[in-house]
Amino acid sequence: MAKLIGPKKTKTAVFISGTGSNLEKLIKYSINKTSPIKVSLIISSNANAKGLEYAKLYNIKKKIYDYNKKKFSEKKTLKVLETNHIKLICLAGFMKILSSNFIRKFKGKILNIHPSLLPKYKGLKTHERVIKNKEKYSGCTVHLVNSKLDSGKIVLQKRVKLSKKETPSSLQKKILKHEHRLYPKAIDKILANP
Repeated sequence: MAKLIGPKKTKTAVFISGTGSNLEKLIKYSINKTSPIKVSLIISSNANAKGLEYAKLYNIKKKIYDYNKKKFSEKKTLKVLETNHIKLICLAGFMKILSSNFIRKFKGKILNIHPSLLPKYKGLKTHERVIKNKEKYSGCTVHLVNSKLDSGKIVLQKRVKLSKKETPSSLQKKILKHEHRLYPKAIDKILANP
């Protein structure tokens, strides 16, 4: 009897700068038979990123580029993406801004996860700003990346209620749990409707 071959998975690169908690969840999600992606490459802008441990743990190719030399690093990154036939990039705590030139030249899709309900609170220190402004809700957003910071088309959002005693640290932990669930759902959605 012929062996049934499952649908071909989309080769994906995950870009990180830090602990890689979203990276780990994306890897675990990609290993699932029904997942539409295969994490084939990890790119880090930080040689000491804790998330790089997952490359070793799951035997995934990794590359580290110094994004302070942006033009040079982006050129090298585009080359390695092409060599590895990458069709989807997931930014997961990647603390560098990709140039519009890079975004234009990469012919696939680029997704990012941001810890606020965009379009509110773009950029950094989102939790501090949310608390300072006495917001009742915050959350996380998965969006397509365009040349403007945190401004691409929103794919999915999850709203989270703030408690009376919320701190930036407690809010970060609360939202991170939702990020881990939202990112795979957003990938499913984007790849189901290319």
